[in-house]
Amino acid sequence: MANQYDRTFKEQAVQLVLTQQKSGAQVARELGIPSKTLYGWIAAYKADPVEPFVGSGHLKAEDQALRDLQRRIRDLEEENAILKKAMRIFTNDRK
Repeated sequence: MANQYDRTFKEQAVQLVLTQQKSGAQVARELGIPSKTLYGWIAAYKADPVEPFVGSGHLKAEDQALRDLQRRIRDLEEENAILKKAMRIFTNDRK
C-alpha cells in the first residue's frame, strides 16, 4: 500500500530541493521517500506553483468549474430536447 503524504510535507520537500541546492535523490534519501515520488512532486509544483497538490479525488478550481459548466450545458440541452418534443406533441394535437 502506498504512503500518503500531506500537502505541507510535499511542499517542504519540494522547497528543500528548489531552495537549498540539494539534489532530489539526496532529499528523498533524507526524508525516506522514493526519489521518483519527489520528482513527481517537483514537476507538479513547477507546473502550478499556486495549487500544486489538490489531493486524490479532487480537482483544481478551474477544472471543477469547467466540469460544472459542462454538466449544466448537458442538462440544458436535455431540457431543450424535451421541450421540443412536448411542443411537437401539443402542436400535432391541435391539428
